[in-house]
Amino acid sequence: MTATTTFLERPSLAAPVLLPLLARLRPQLAARAAEHDREGSFPHENFELLQAHGLVGITAPAAFGGSGASLATARQVIRAVAHADPATALVLTMTYLQIRQLNRPGGRWPIHLREKVSRDTVDRGALVNTLRVEPELGSPTRGGLPGTVARRQADGSWRLDGHKMYSTGAPGLTWLTVWARTEEGDGAPPRVGNFLVPRQAPGVRMIETWDHLGLRASGSHEVVFEQVALPADHAVDVRPQAAWAPDALTPADRDAFADQQAWMTVLLGTLYDAVAQAARDWTLDFVRQRAPGSLGAPLSTLPRVQETLGEIAALLNTNHLVLNQLTDTTDDGAPPAATDSGLAKYTVTHNAVAVVERALKLTGNHGLSRHNPLERHLRNVLCGPVHAPQDDALLVAAGRALLAQAAPLPAAPLAPVQAESPPTAAHEPAI
Repeated sequence: MTATTTFLERPSLAAPVLLPLLARLRPQLAARAAEHDREGSFPHENFELLQAHGLVGITAPAAFGGSGASLATARQVIRAVAHADPATALVLTMTYLQIRQLNRPGGRWPIHLREKVSRDTVDRGALVNTLRVEPELGSPTRGGLPGTVARRQADGSWRLDGHKMYSTGAPGLTWLTVWARTEEGDGAPPRVGNFLVPRQAPGVRMIETWDHLGLRASGSHEVVFEQVALPADHAVDVRPQAAWAPDALTPADRDAFADQQAWMTVLLGTLYDAVAQAARDWTLDFVRQRAPGSLGAPLSTLPRVQETLGEIAALLNTNHLVLNQLTDTTDDGAPPAATDSGLAKYTVTHNAVAVVERALKLTGNHGLSRHNPLERHLRNVLCGPVHAPQDDALLVAAGRALLAQAAPLPAAPLAPVQAESPPTAAHEPAI
């Protein structure tokens, strides 16, 4: 848990105040980014700095001491933090998303737990994340019952056992929202949902296994739960498994899902776009200063270099327009369908990767040297397309939506059957 807010209980989020503050904080947040990347160590000091300026709990409602920050404001913070250290930005993004989700109107969380977690984030900089992925199950977005089990006790409380992986921010988290199934002792089928777990509860154990190519300082380790005792009300949103199916959601749930997907797309897209911007900034300095003897002038004077920089500008401009539109419509209360947010995530993350790849074309071996930050930006930005929701899921959902919207084609005449050439598996379309 990070330090109590020192002088800004509720910071001004107005751009004339916030943007200069973020500009001042950015070099401090970046100071140890390379070191944390090399060591795979968690940037605790960055969260202490953010909390000292009241920036950890800004998405909490004003009723619980927060600022009820808009998506546009949260995006400004994430962009500045990610330019400095994307691992810090990723953990902060998860906290922003979780605090907003648990406080959504019509949500199922008990009001006293909403307030407890929200105020802890505002007052003490508590970090929050949901733990869903398991070694055997993988991501629950692919279906299947979780192996993590909450067993109902005679007094109505719970005992939680399980094993989670990719638990982003694990070394710094205060609260865990754990995806689990129930065993309730009455022969009823298991329910599935979220259980609120204090990180310091007896039986919660972290295994330091995160040794990733990118976002190495995010502390996305494994977490094990062994007979963790939880009060009855810490089953904060548990439903029959069928009730989580998209076609079983209430209209309010579907609206909330679309809103949450838009927030996630914008903040994660902003994170990876900021990595690409950092790569662009370093590359601009490099081509202005690098003057090979064979050229007798800086690389920036070459038309080929200028053309590639123009491609970088075009990719980043597309990201800017996509993220701006999605931010504006969401803050106006009209987030797009989740499939459209998914396509925005696909576009922004792939454009960000393309920016860094083009930067490497201009810098060659210098860009891949560990003495320079570009190779770190490359490793970090490659996490974007594989960050859930992943490309295949996004594109399949978008393709199905497109087919559902398309007018049916007129029936084509059947081709004559060629009895002598029966179809084989090699002729069948790939699905």
